[in-house]
Amino acid sequence: RSPMLLLGRAQKLFRTRSDARNIDSDQARLRPVAEAIESAIKIAEAERIGLNRRLEDALARAAVTFGNGTDEYLERDAADNKLQDLLSTEIKNGERRLIELETQIGHLKFLHTAMTTRFPGLKLTPSGLPK
Repeated sequence: RSPMLLLGRAQKLFRTRSDARNIDSDQARLRPVAEAIESAIKIAEAERIGLNRRLEDALARAAVTFGNGTDEYLERDAADNKLQDLLSTEIKNGERRLIELETQIGHLKFLHTAMTTRFPGLKLTPSGLPK
């Protein structure tokens, strides 16, 4: 058999995609992952900002109901005591959630960094979102 005949036959049996097409395929596969990570970061940061504002408000309200006298707790109304207990519980829950969000945001940022370092060909826009 002629080597040219074998070469022609091999080209019909097996062909790879072009490099440009491979890059497009890789981008299409990686883009949703990077976008999901970036979106999760933005959502968690927005929740953290909103919760922090509400927590500051609750701390201010707790300070008002707490009073400023050294014996305020002796003369405080039962309703104020109940409100103080509720605010105290909510403040503790809010502080716990803030810690959880900070941890989660840190992990998500780590994933984002891993995406950009492990897949350097991934095209990212200046805002951090993939194109």
